[in-house]
Amino acid sequence: MINNSYIAKKIKLTAKLMELHGENDFKVKAYQKTVESIKILDVELSQVPLAELLKIEGIGKSTAEKIVSIVERGSFDKLDELLEKTPEGVIEMLGLSGFGPKKIALLWKEGGAESLDELLVLCRQGKVATIKGFAEKTQETLIKAIEFKISTRGMFRYANIEPAFKSILEQVQMSLPNARVSETGALRRRVDIISYLDLLVGNDDFDEVRRVISEMDSLAETEMQSGPFTWVGYHKETKAKVKIKLCKLQEFDKILLKTTGSIRHLNANLSNGTTLKQALLSMNGNSEAEIYESQGLQYIEPEMREGTFEIQLAEKKELPKLVEMSDLKGILHNHSTYSDGKHTLRQMAEHCKVLGYEYLGISDHSQTAVYANGLYEYTVKEQQEEIRKLNIELAPFRVFSGIESDILADGSLDYPDEVLAGFDFIVASVHSGLNMDINKATNRLLTAIRNPHTTILGHMTGRLLLEREGYPVDHQEVINACAENNVVIEINASPYRLDMDWRWVNYALEKGVVLSINPDAHSMEGYKDMYYGLLTGRKGGLTKEMTLNSKSVSEISDFFQSRKEKILS
Repeated sequence: MINNSYIAKKIKLTAKLMELHGENDFKVKAYQKTVESIKILDVELSQVPLAELLKIEGIGKSTAEKIVSIVERGSFDKLDELLEKTPEGVIEMLGLSGFGPKKIALLWKEGGAESLDELLVLCRQGKVATIKGFAEKTQETLIKAIEFKISTRGMFRYANIEPAFKSILEQVQMSLPNARVSETGALRRRVDIISYLDLLVGNDDFDEVRRVISEMDSLAETEMQSGPFTWVGYHKETKAKVKIKLCKLQEFDKILLKTTGSIRHLNANLSNGTTLKQALLSMNGNSEAEIYESQGLQYIEPEMREGTFEIQLAEKKELPKLVEMSDLKGILHNHSTYSDGKHTLRQMAEHCKVLGYEYLGISDHSQTAVYANGLYEYTVKEQQEEIRKLNIELAPFRVFSGIESDILADGSLDYPDEVLAGFDFIVASVHSGLNMDINKATNRLLTAIRNPHTTILGHMTGRLLLEREGYPVDHQEVINACAENNVVIEINASPYRLDMDWRWVNYALEKGVVLSINPDAHSMEGYKDMYYGLLTGRKGGLTKEMTLNSKSVSEISDFFQSRKEKILS
C-alpha cells in the first residue's frame, strides 16, 4: 500500500544511499528534511495530483515529481540510479543498528564487505578493527548488530504484515464464497514477529482452490516446495513467505486447531492421559470448541495457544475472560507538538474524544530528551494551563497531565520532586545508556520504580522489534518490584516495541501487577496501535480488571489522586 509512510521510506532510503556514496551533504540533508516534512502531513500524498502537491509547504517541484513517480511505479529516477550501483548486501548493511551510511561506506569500500555475511567474517578475523574510525570495541558491537540482523532475516512485525494476509484471505473468499478460509499458525496466535503467512483453505475441490491462488497477481508460487495439500510461495510486494494448506470442508476445524496451536500446546499432557495432537486423530467435523470440550477443556482463545499456562487453567475451568477493545476507556502515554508529536494537544484530545474514549493521558517527553524537544519546567506549566482550559471545554471528557520522564543513569527521574508532584501521572522510561549490563540496567529500573512519583514503567526493555534488542533486565525482579511499589507496567502498543513482552504478562498478573495498554502515540493515527497492545496482553491472559485504562474517567481520576495523596502522607 502506497501511503505517506511508504513514500517517506523511499526518500529516506535515497538519502542514506546518497550519503553512502559520498554525495553532497547539503543535498542529503534536503532529502532528510523532505522525509520529516512528509511525516507531519495529514493529507495522503498518493491522493493528491501534481498541481496540488506544489501547494503543500515543504514540497517543491522536484520533490512533487518524485512523489508522483513513487505513487505510479514505486520508485523514482534518482533512487533507481543509486540502487543500480549498490550491491543488495550493502543495502542490507544499512539496516545495522548504530552504524550510519558513512561507517557502512568504509566497511564496504575499504573493508571490501558486500554483505552481512562477508562483514561478519571480516569482524571475526579482526580486520574491521584495523579500518580507520573503528576499534576493537566497535568491532565487538558490530558483531552483535550483524548477528541480530542476520537472525531476523525473512521476519516481519505482525502489524506490518497484517494487511497482506488479510488481503489474500479476502481475495480467496470472494472467489470461493462457499469455502472456509482463515489465517493459522503464528499469525492466528498474533505472535509479534512472523516468518510465514500461514493460511488455511477448506474446500472440497482442491483444483479450484489452486486455480484461484494461481490467478492472484500478489502471489508467486515456489513449485518445488508445494505439494498436493500445500501451496508454497511468496507475497510479491512484501517478499513474505506464504504457505496455504488445503483441506476438505469437513476437516476444517480440526486442521485449524492443529495448525494454530504451538507444538508445546498440542503436545501438552492432559489429565486424561492424552494430548490434543493425539485426540485430533479421532476427530472429524467437530468445531474447535467441541474438540476442547471433548478433552475436558474450556475453549482456549487462539492468542493463548502457546503451551505455557493455558492448558492447566483450561482443565480447571479457570481461563480468564480476556480484555477486549471495548473495555478500554482511555488512552495513556501520548505525545503532542509540545515535544516530538505530529499533532497539537487539542487535536490529540479532540480526536481521542471522537473515537469514543473518556480520557486522554498526555505524556510528552521530559527535559532530558533534548533530541525530542523535551519539556522544560516553564513549558510544563504552559501545557498544564492548556489542559485546564481543554478540560472545561471538552467536559465530561478529560485530559490528564502526565510526562514521560527519562530515567537517568542512576535511576532518578529528571525533574525535581515539586515538579513531578504537579502531574497527574508519570510514565518513567529509559531512552539512553542502553549498553549497561543486566545488573546495572536492572538496578536502574528498580530505583525508578521505588520513586513514589512513578506511576507507570514505560517500555521496560527499550527494544525495537527487528531493529534493536532490548537492554538486558531481570524481568522477574523488575516485576516483583512493581508489585511491591504498586507501579503499573506498560504494554507499549507500538508495533515496533510491544514491550513488555507477552511472555511476561502472565507472571506480572500472578504477582498482582496492573498493566496499561499504551500506544505511545506521536500522532492521532497512533491511537490505532492500541489494538496491537491488546493482542500482546491477551496472549498473556490480560483481563479488563487488571488493565489500568479499562477504568472509567472517574475511576482513573480517583486512582491518580489516591497515589498523590499517599506521596504527601
